[in-house]
Formats: sequence, structure tokens, C-alpha cells
Amino acid sequence: MARKYSKASGKKVARAMRKRKAGTLKSGRSGKKVTSRKQAIAIGLSEARKAGKKVPKKATGRKTTKKAAKTSSRKTSSSRKTSAKKSNRKTARKTTRKSTRKKTGKSAKSRR
Repeated sequence: MARKYSKASGKKVARAMRKRKAGTLKSGRSGKKVTSRKQAIAIGLSEARKAGKKVPKKATGRKTTKKAAKTSSRKTSSSRKTSAKKSNRKTARKTTRKSTRKKTGKSAKSRR
């Protein structure tokens, strides 16, 4: 199986981690001191990307765990049911209104 990250990108991350531990690693725009381990890893990987090393693409979106996925699917399924009921009610109202309009329209024509 091929390596996802090159050895050079691992060195960049290790350098960022050492700088964080020493307290000299700073973030990009603000220049604030980085204290988070995850942020130090992200900085190392972004440096490796800029240098053209082998690093996978950034993950887009949020990864959910199995439990979170189950609960979110339950919530969406229940909301779908209620919205389906509401749409059924609306269509039922529309059909009844149309039928009453037609009846009154015919009787008005016969009077003329």
C-alpha cells in the first residue's frame, strides 16, 4: 500500500510540533502563538502542501461519527413525515376549493 503522506511532509509536521512545544510557532495572519496540537499539525501540513510535498487534499465538510449520523437521520426522517403531511393537507384544500369554485361558476352561468 502506498504512503498517503511523504516523509518530507512528516518532517514539516514534526518541525511544527517542536516549535509549538517550544512556544515559538505562530499562526499565519494574526501571528498569535499556537497552543493547539491539531492546529500545529494543520500548519505543518499546509507548509508541506505549499512546498509541493505529497499530502492528501483537505477534507471538505465535517466527518460525522456513526452515533451522530444515526441521530441526524432520525431527525430528518421525522421532519420529512411532518412536511409530507402538511403538503397533503395543502393539496386537499386546493382540490376542495377548486371543486366549489366550479360548482358556483356553473350555477352563475345558468342564471344568466
